Amino acid sequence: MEKSQRTPTANTHVYRGTFIHSTPQTALHILEDALLGVNREGKIAFFGKGEKLEELAQNFGFSPSEVIQLGKYEFFMPGMVDTHIHAPQYSFSGTGLDLPLLQWLNTYAFPAESLFKDLKFARRVYTQVVKRTLRNGTTTACYFATIHTDASLLLGQIADNLGQRAFVGKVCMDRNNSVKHYKETTQESEQETRRFIAELLDKKYRLVKPIVTPRFAVSCSRALLEQLGEIAKNNNLHIQSHISENPEEVKLVKQLFSESKSYSQVYHKYNLLTDKTLMAHGCFLSDEELELFREMGASLSHCPNSNISLCSGLLDVRKVLKHKVKLGLGTDVAGGYSASILDAMRCALQTSKILTLQKPQYVRLTFEEVFRLATLGGSQALALDDHTGNFEVGKDFDAIRVNVAAVGGPIDLFQQEEPKVLLEKFLMLGDDRNIVEVFVAGKKVVPFVEPLDNME
Repeated sequence: MEKSQRTPTANTHVYRGTFIHSTPQTALHILEDALLGVNREGKIAFFGKGEKLEELAQNFGFSPSEVIQLGKYEFFMPGMVDTHIHAPQYSFSGTGLDLPLLQWLNTYAFPAESLFKDLKFARRVYTQVVKRTLRNGTTTACYFATIHTDASLLLGQIADNLGQRAFVGKVCMDRNNSVKHYKETTQESEQETRRFIAELLDKKYRLVKPIVTPRFAVSCSRALLEQLGEIAKNNNLHIQSHISENPEEVKLVKQLFSESKSYSQVYHKYNLLTDKTLMAHGCFLSDEELELFREMGASLSHCPNSNISLCSGLLDVRKVLKHKVKLGLGTDVAGGYSASILDAMRCALQTSKILTLQKPQYVRLTFEEVFRLATLGGSQALALDDHTGNFEVGKDFDAIRVNVAAVGGPIDLFQQEEPKVLLEKFLMLGDDRNIVEVFVAGKKVVPFVEPLDNME
């Protein structure tokens, strides 16, 4: 088990206890009485057995007395990755779930997003959504913002200030929007996207990056899609959008882009389907489209809460995995009513069970598998798995410290349970009260250490 980079590192923080993570080969890997060291750059310096304490202490220059010992009901797991969340929609999360997708957008989403021209309002909402997701153990978030460049830049600043790893996208949309005060022309969308990318990159944030964000094919003209594809290629940027979420949407895309064989081919034609592309939903993708995703290295974000809440569809995860397409989980706030990836895991399991009821031979997902989707799977989907996703030596220490028996928490324990049972209870019953600490790139970001309401 012991792994390390054999260079003594000053200021190493060392933790001892149970660590649970995934590998590409194993959905659930549990290590009891393990030692993990984090260097001053926030990277995992070593990962070894507790019995090797003296040897590791000598090699890495720390005192055994400085080791932080986890409690018997505690464990570390990798930080969770939200591969798809609409930050402005957090302002109305938990409401307005009575319409299908296209009507929902015009009735609830677009009017709510139009308010983010007001930077004071944007600061309030964006501060709260980043705080909320961090409290819920989301160390990496892939955010849709709005069409407003300055507010989108503000979201990046807030994520950086609070220490969250994030992709932030200024939304691009130049057609099919009935909301009077929430529109942009093709030229405005292109120019403001270029400004957004340039100014965000100029900030040189370590963990916050821009992502090219056409809302979806329905709301983007051919000219805009072409320009965004060029921008992403020329700047080597990530891309995010939506695909095949709802039958009505799929039908409309076929009408709007009749020259394209499929929804996926629309994005592919405009260089928007790359190995840095993450598409949300994909409930109605064909085998041929999934094969195109695999060939291009593109990823999917499974958003089961939203898929059910808006009655959009049920993603067949087994089909996606069979085609070897990278897959992570997303909350899709506010189509999904919860900002917690714990909820996304539970809904993913429930969706799998619904498919089992429809198709008795269907092999439903296990909690171990959705644990991997929420952690390493999300990192793979965002092409971050060289840096995050599990506890491999050399990766950034993105992690959450869980106390299953937290005082006042939602979980009751009646006997000493093995770590696998504790993990399952946390995934199915736990919430932010069980999350004692959250680390991003080695920095403790929860509990918060500064007054946030007055943050500039």
